[in-house]
Amino acid sequence: MTEFGKFKKRLIISGGAGFIGSNLLHLMVPKYQDYLFVNVDILTYAGNLANLTQLEKSENYKFEKIDICDYESLERCFDKYDINGIIHLAAESHVDRSITGPADFIKTNIIGTFNLLELARKRKQAGKKLRFHHVSTDEVFGSLGETGYFTESTAYKPNSPYSASKASSDFLVRAYFKTYELEVVTTNCSNNYGPYQFPEKLIPLMIRNARAGLKLPVYGDGRNIRDWLYVEDHCRALDLVFHEGRTGKTYNIGGFNEIENIDLVRQICRIIDELDGKSDGTTEKQIEFVKDRPGHDRRYAIDASFIEKELGWRPKYKFEEGIKKTVLWYNENENWLENCVSGRYLKYYEENYNNR
Repeated sequence: MTEFGKFKKRLIISGGAGFIGSNLLHLMVPKYQDYLFVNVDILTYAGNLANLTQLEKSENYKFEKIDICDYESLERCFDKYDINGIIHLAAESHVDRSITGPADFIKTNIIGTFNLLELARKRKQAGKKLRFHHVSTDEVFGSLGETGYFTESTAYKPNSPYSASKASSDFLVRAYFKTYELEVVTTNCSNNYGPYQFPEKLIPLMIRNARAGLKLPVYGDGRNIRDWLYVEDHCRALDLVFHEGRTGKTYNIGGFNEIENIDLVRQICRIIDELDGKSDGTTEKQIEFVKDRPGHDRRYAIDASFIEKELGWRPKYKFEEGIKKTVLWYNENENWLENCVSGRYLKYYEENYNNR
């Protein structure tokens, strides 16, 4: 038994320094004191260890700077901690970046997932149990019309290099379940929002630009619809599916919060006007419609009735409450936001981890 054998479960959280990963660790590390959580992250521009300062002294939390495309380093990590569970969040995830530079998406989202699956398969062959939870997106389903919802049986029709790479990783996970009987579960979620989201994504970008007096760029006519899921609700669902989801099953996780992009931006503007004591409509004047991006899906909406029926999960936050909490968080954490934009947070790793 290794020194970590005292922990009931020893989990890799891949991409744990990212937006959803750091929120998940904030939920699970204090909740499961008898689990060891190993945050595996290469720290790309969107990975930020400053998100996790509150957890650094926790006995059941470790960080390993590893690229999931580096099989040998991953294998050493599996052996060092005797890993018996994975919640796989690591991914390149920004659609715009996948359009201008798809190679990183193919490498990380497909090859990285393959490496983790292969190591899980190797452990199974050695007679060791391992639970593999693959976290994916609703974008693999493509675009909806004005009606209808994505369900767990919706056919995949990805329309961007990002969604195609995620669809590929989903199929790999399914194949390893069917071929090797690996213990896997998959979740496909709608758009997340909340604390610690890198400000290239719509909501933190709009908050930052609005506060800075900059233009608020809205693609096309702004009528694209997304279903928004507060990240805390998503993390509660991930915790539940990892522990109670049926092996081989896929669970869709949605917020029941459909809203057009333009209405979302206007709502952010109203909250900021209210907080700043401005006359109504002041911040909305910063909105600027810009050329639509290629292959921009018109509408996403998830039917999350299966996870509710099977596991009893429903989102806690309505969008109006969640978006206000989110704006307030970014207002109260301006230094975090600006450090992300400037890249200064990367020094945090160099100063606090590099010599360990």
